[in-house]
Amino acid sequence: MTGCCLVTGGAGFIGSHVAEELLKDGHRVVVLDDLSGGNVDNVPPGAILEAGSILDRDKIKMLFEQYRFDSVFHLAAYAAEGLSHFIKHFNYQNNLIGSVNLINASVNYEVKCFVFTSSIAVYGSNQLPMTESTVPQPEDSYGIAKYAVEMELQVTHHLFGLEYVVFRPHNVYGERQNIGDRYRNVIGIFMNQIMQGKPLTLYGDGTQTRAFSYIAEVAPIIARSPEVPEAHNQVFNVGADVPYTVNQLAQAVSEALGVKPEIAHLPPRKEVQHAYSTHAKCRSVFEESVPVPLEEGIRRMAKWARAVGARNSKSFQGIEISKNLPPSWLES
Repeated sequence: MTGCCLVTGGAGFIGSHVAEELLKDGHRVVVLDDLSGGNVDNVPPGAILEAGSILDRDKIKMLFEQYRFDSVFHLAAYAAEGLSHFIKHFNYQNNLIGSVNLINASVNYEVKCFVFTSSIAVYGSNQLPMTESTVPQPEDSYGIAKYAVEMELQVTHHLFGLEYVVFRPHNVYGERQNIGDRYRNVIGIFMNQIMQGKPLTLYGDGTQTRAFSYIAEVAPIIARSPEVPEAHNQVFNVGADVPYTVNQLAQAVSEALGVKPEIAHLPPRKEVQHAYSTHAKCRSVFEESVPVPLEEGIRRMAKWARAVGARNSKSFQGIEISKNLPPSWLES
């Protein structure tokens, strides 16, 4: 064993893959997850599941006291950028205050490295391509919370010496994604709609662009970052390079599931129109992963999605602001 690691959100999508990579490398892994968006079946064999919330400070203290973690991998978050405007209190509680609880415990229990998954949502719009030197200008509550945690890690390092690594992934997809979430993860949403015999819902004309990142290009880098001294106290974009329109994405997902795309265009949302970043800094520090073409990644995910089947899409039960909420999000 090379150390004990805490993975928050380890029953979720990216977190479960990071936990799996850590186990492969011989680490002892403890998963903390409230199972609100994750699934017990996602937790890799060999990991210890501790059901609980990052808002529960007593639970966090107990875990840090019991396991004496070497590294913390913080992936627990509610990552719905567009919805975050309408659930501000929930967003800041779960994505900012919960993170601060973990940072406090990491300082108090002398964690060696704190790895945080932020988001390219911190950049905002009209700053392309997004590089780590770009001054963040987040335009939604989710991005604001993520950037606040980044800044908190910087000042915590300077004052208390906590080593950290920040990753800004973007539009990660793959097996174990919560395809039943109607507010985030467009590839999963499309696959779920197709398997339910529904049209694909596109906001606006579908010309908005994103670079979609397959999970195998992201999780291994995150998992091994504490072991790379050059990565400490740095911020990295991580993911795929090539942007695609949502129209192209709808076509690729439809082909992978063997159907002709049926599109339902909805009124455009207030969102960043184009988002893609550069990854030269990441490649200069980490061993480069083998790129997975979008079509191949979608094919792999589609095979998994067929096996698990369609999921019911539930409305978020706690909308705080209903003004200007997209009508499709009000449906039961």
